[in-house]
Amino acid sequence: MSVIFHAGISGARGRMGRAVSTVLDEREDVVVAARFDRGEVPDLSLCDVIIDFSTPDASVELARICAERGGPALVIGSTGLTPEQETDIHKAAERIAIVRSGNFSLGVNILIGLVEHAAQRLDAADWDIEVLETHHRKKADAPSGTALMLGEAAASGRDVDLADVRSPPYDGITGERAIGKIGFASLRAGGVIGEHTVLFASTDETLTLSHSAIDRSLFARGAVAAAAWVRSRKPGLYDMQDVLGFRQA
Repeated sequence: MSVIFHAGISGARGRMGRAVSTVLDEREDVVVAARFDRGEVPDLSLCDVIIDFSTPDASVELARICAERGGPALVIGSTGLTPEQETDIHKAAERIAIVRSGNFSLGVNILIGLVEHAAQRLDAADWDIEVLETHHRKKADAPSGTALMLGEAAASGRDVDLADVRSPPYDGITGERAIGKIGFASLRAGGVIGEHTVLFASTDETLTLSHSAIDRSLFARGAVAAAAWVRSRKPGLYDMQDVLGFRQA
């Protein structure tokens, strides 16, 4: 089988970086041209696309460098970016193609669509929404990027901005739950890969939509699929809805 593209891995020694390395090494149609971490500067000219699971600061710097030289394309899976860092990624995407996602799982991206449709049909005056997520003890940010994606989907279904309806954490004497708010709860324990649940609750019934990750390789395989897709795209900021064809061009 001939080589289709050359990939680089940023954050190569991290959990996800190692998982991506394993997936890529199993394929005969991809050459891993660079593996690197923060502070290391690879020869970017060797890569058609770089898969990045590093840190927010490192991701922004990598996007800046790639944009300045006009490539390679990027797949960014780092979470916990500040609004300013998000803006920097958007600026880089004006010059290179970038797939950015808080979760590369097919199942999670289907869940996102289901959450948006449910929120469209369940009146905010009657139905509360809570997003619950659990991850391993070493995860640094909370809520998870996936939890925020689910919250954004719920807010989009209700045609509101998540920033306007996001409920602060429940702690102490909080008073009655405000109507129309979207709440988040995070747990960190052991080696849990990732569990996400969206709870819709009225006074009469509850609807629960959930996803559990069984093996970290599912995220790596999704990221590799995104890399194969984005390497030949025009500049722009894409997500897994684009990669999977769920969003019309």
